[in-house]
Amino acid sequence: MSDSHPKVLLTGATGFVGGRLLPALLEAGLSTRCLVRSAERFRKPGTGGPGFETVEGDLLDPGSLARALEGMDAAFYLVHSMGGRSISRYRDYIDRDIRAAENFVRAADAAGVKRIIYLGGLGETGDNLSDHLSSRQMVGEILQSGRVQTTALRAANIIGAGGAPFEMLRYLVERIPLMVCPRWIDTKCQPIAIQNVIEYLLGCLLQPAAAGLTLDIGGPDIITYRDLMLIYARARGLKRVIVTVPVLTPKLSSYWINLITPVPAGVVMPLVEGLKNEVICKDNRILDLVPIRLIPMEEAVCMALAEISEGPGRIPSMQSCLIRDV
Repeated sequence: MSDSHPKVLLTGATGFVGGRLLPALLEAGLSTRCLVRSAERFRKPGTGGPGFETVEGDLLDPGSLARALEGMDAAFYLVHSMGGRSISRYRDYIDRDIRAAENFVRAADAAGVKRIIYLGGLGETGDNLSDHLSSRQMVGEILQSGRVQTTALRAANIIGAGGAPFEMLRYLVERIPLMVCPRWIDTKCQPIAIQNVIEYLLGCLLQPAAAGLTLDIGGPDIITYRDLMLIYARARGLKRVIVTVPVLTPKLSSYWINLITPVPAGVVMPLVEGLKNEVICKDNRILDLVPIRLIPMEEAVCMALAEISEGPGRIPSMQSCLIRDV
């Protein structure tokens, strides 16, 4: 494997993170193969040419993974099934994620893949960890159980246009002047801008010293979810009042958020359940391994708002963000 020009398989290319990583890989001159369910329906601006290809397959179909991983040096594992549309079935994703990860690591071992880069979730291990965060950590452990050197990046809330955490934040703050929230809004977190996540994913691929490590990634701000709501409100010039109550369970909170936002209840439920856990970087080795400028949350929110109105890749000034319509 050439550390500077590996052949890369990208899973999750149609998702929030993978869809942004793909152009970054191609811009870096890396030969990239995307694993998709339907090559005919998969179209991305700027793709094509000798360094880009697609292959059809499914993580739950081991035979298709062998074809996808053939000849690959490295792979990005950026899939997570979440909870679907229904709260009643939302835990089904855990079994799917485990089976998919087991299939993938076996196929990667058989294909002789040298590196896997996995994006999981922050959260201290223990009995109090939510099902959502626990499943993310289980997937990382499965991917690191094979012969392939797997780098597991652990992120808290990823802030960017189109991502479920940001869309929940956006619709709640935009639509409700007086927010009655559960106590979890005062849980500490270390959110990270999607742009920094892409830089870390690409940086870890090109940094041999990151191989096989589990690394925490976060932005420069350690804040509460209440702070995050108020940051968004300031960026939009909105006055918002937040009141906390002790009686809103994760299930009730999920139904409430689902009524206000376009995010499906089955996706909201595992996200909300995970908000009880403090998610802060305890291991900061990534800062030396992949040195980048970390984007403050106010700037990250501004960038997400600009992308909603102008499309990806256009970064506003902080001043222009304050008068921008959504």
